[in-house]
Amino acid sequence: MIDENKIKEGVRLLLEGIGEDVTREGLKDTPDRIARMYSEIYAGYEDDAKNHLSKRFHVDNNDIVLEKNIVFYSTCEHHMMPFYGTAHIAYIPNNEVVGISKLARTLEVYARRLQIQERLTEEVAESIYKELNARGVMVVIEAEHMCMTMRGIKKPGSKTVTMAGKGLFEKEEYRNRFFDMMRI
Repeated sequence: MIDENKIKEGVRLLLEGIGEDVTREGLKDTPDRIARMYSEIYAGYEDDAKNHLSKRFHVDNNDIVLEKNIVFYSTCEHHMMPFYGTAHIAYIPNNEVVGISKLARTLEVYARRLQIQERLTEEVAESIYKELNARGVMVVIEAEHMCMTMRGIKKPGSKTVTMAGKGLFEKEEYRNRFFDMMRI
């Protein structure tokens, strides 16, 4: 459970630590604003992907379902700076599908936690594979990390790409079909 009072106190200490006056007009309400913002951007801790993947529909066609270019925002657990980009999620149904928005909602559950991109990719793939009993799942995430573009090496525009394949997508034939569909 998110504790907004602890967040407010932490923000006050941070502001004091960088030499700011926490009582000045522009900062007076900042701890409260940040606590509310953290409740929103870290809402994934209070959500479960199972909830979004539980309502399914029977289908006779078990061909690849792909949702691509899903924009997401997350926070790097190493520096607590944003990383953001697009995810491409495909699965091969096992006679059941979910509403297409449920793939994006599953991504949001895990993106709204302190993360590393590699784990985010794996968690989304594993959740869909397990909950849907899918014949295969493929997740590719491409993101820009502010901890690399705004600080440190300072290389804006650089992207990190991660991939996780489960089931049939571990086979080259299905991976190739996935990448062909990405080009459409």
